[in-house]
Amino acid sequence: MKTHRFVPTTTARTEHGSFSLRRLAGIGGIACAVLSTLGGSTALADGATPPPAAAASSAQTLATFSLKPNTKFVQCLAQYPDDASRQPQIDVAVLRGSKNDLLSIRGRYIKPGLKFDMFTIEKDPFNADGTANPDFTNFGFAWYQSDLEANDHGVMKASIRTILLDQIFGFDPAVPVGPTNTFEVGFWFNDPNDAAACGFDVTKPTPFNGEHKAGPLAAISLPDATTGLGPLCTNPDTSVSPARCNP
Repeated sequence: MKTHRFVPTTTARTEHGSFSLRRLAGIGGIACAVLSTLGGSTALADGATPPPAAAASSAQTLATFSLKPNTKFVQCLAQYPDDASRQPQIDVAVLRGSKNDLLSIRGRYIKPGLKFDMFTIEKDPFNADGTANPDFTNFGFAWYQSDLEANDHGVMKASIRTILLDQIFGFDPAVPVGPTNTFEVGFWFNDPNDAAACGFDVTKPTPFNGEHKAGPLAAISLPDATTGLGPLCTNPDTSVSPARCNP
C-alpha cells in the first residue's frame, strides 16, 4: 500500500544536480501543470479531493528533475541540432498520491514527429555529473510506462498515473529475482531508423518498445551524486552502503 510518512516537501534536481534559471523556469512550469491537472494543490494524484482535515494530514511530495539527452544520439533527437541555445530539454514532475502517483513529462526542441517509448529503469549508464558510468553493463529491470511523440512545434507532453515515488519495484520469483526498484526515468527512439544517421546499427534493435524492436536510448534521468539512486527515490536511507530507498 502507498504510505504517507513524509511532510509535504518538494525535491528538485537537474541533470547535473544544480539549477540554472532556464531549467528552473521549465521545471516550475511542468510542476504547475501537474497541479493544474489535479485541479489544485490539495487534490490527490488518484483524482480524489480530500476534505480539509484529511488534506492537512496527507503528505504530498512533488519531485522535479530533468532528463539528460544521450550525447551520442542528440543530433538525431534535436529539432535544431546546430543551435546550442535550443538543444533538447526534457523536464519531469511527479506528485505523490494516496493510491498512485502522477508523472508529467514535457520536452521541447525535439525533432517534430519523432516517437519514443518511456520506461522506468533500474540502472543508469551515466554518473550524476552526466559522464559515462564505466561500471555500466545493462539497464537491469525496465518497466514500459508510456509512448511519447513530439508535435509539429517540437514539443512533447505526456502524463501517467502509477506507483512511482519510493516504491516502484518488480520481482520474479521464478528466476529468482527479489524486489527490485526502478528509480530512473528514460525514453528510447521508437524507430531505429530515426537514429541511424547518428551511428545506430538498425540491424541490432533494442527491446524498448511494444514490438521489442526499438532504437537507442534518447534521454534518461541521472542518479544522485551521494546515494547513487534515481530521482524517483525521494527518501534515501544512507545508513547502509550502498544506499537504499525508504518505501
